[in-house]
Amino acid sequence: MAASPTIRRRQLSAILRRLRKDAGLSLEEAAKRLEWSRAKLGHIETGERKRLSVVEVKALMQEYGVNPSDPRHDAVLSLVRQAQKRGWWTRYDDILTGSYVELEAEATHIANYEASGVPGLLQTPGYARLLQRARLWRNPEDIQRAVEARMKRQEILTGENPPELWVVIEEHALQRLAGAPDVMREQIEHLVDLADSSSHVTIQVLPTSAGVHAGVAGPFVIMEFLEPASPIVYLETFTDGLYLERPEEIALYRKLWDHIRSSALDEERTIPYLKQMIRR
Repeated sequence: MAASPTIRRRQLSAILRRLRKDAGLSLEEAAKRLEWSRAKLGHIETGERKRLSVVEVKALMQEYGVNPSDPRHDAVLSLVRQAQKRGWWTRYDDILTGSYVELEAEATHIANYEASGVPGLLQTPGYARLLQRARLWRNPEDIQRAVEARMKRQEILTGENPPELWVVIEEHALQRLAGAPDVMREQIEHLVDLADSSSHVTIQVLPTSAGVHAGVAGPFVIMEFLEPASPIVYLETFTDGLYLERPEEIALYRKLWDHIRSSALDEERTIPYLKQMIRR
């Protein structure tokens, strides 16, 4: 799986911000020395600037006292070059919107609570196809490309260094498939197989009998990355989604996640429960 330019930019931004602070410079002071605008340097340090050149980063490191003999010098430039690469997802720009897939491709831990559907990383082709039709996609070629993109995303689970994926799915999200029994059976059997065979995938079902719980605010994904990139909470919308990064927001959603997990069936009870759904 190709490295994600998005996460590389985030790592690079964090490193450059830290180098500036280590040099004892404020954002305004560093920008003035380089004869850049404060906004330009600010966008670099927040990752908003998508096309950062090697020349610009060399100028920054020179100002921060990081010379070519410093081991950090070549490591940072390597990150710059990686951030300029294009990932597989660019072939599906018309299907995949936003930065979510890029971030997902580089996550080390993914915690996903779903209230109305099966998470994309766990969907079967039949389920993915059904979902695209439900979203009012009509062109068969577009539907097929969307399904292909979804299956391509799932390769992170079988590649090198797969992320730790922990999923909580509402029972009624699976029951909603009752109108398509073949798809329902295939999808639930796939969840059982993954839970049984994968050491890095944990699946919990939250039964309807649990009643009102901490997930009433809606589904979310918490993604964690290698340092120095910070965690992100993703809230999906119809067109793309919201990305939350403030420490207090991350802490709130981690607390919600803990409460939701405690309301769900544990892994040992989830697998028999899923098998019982298949029999029913």
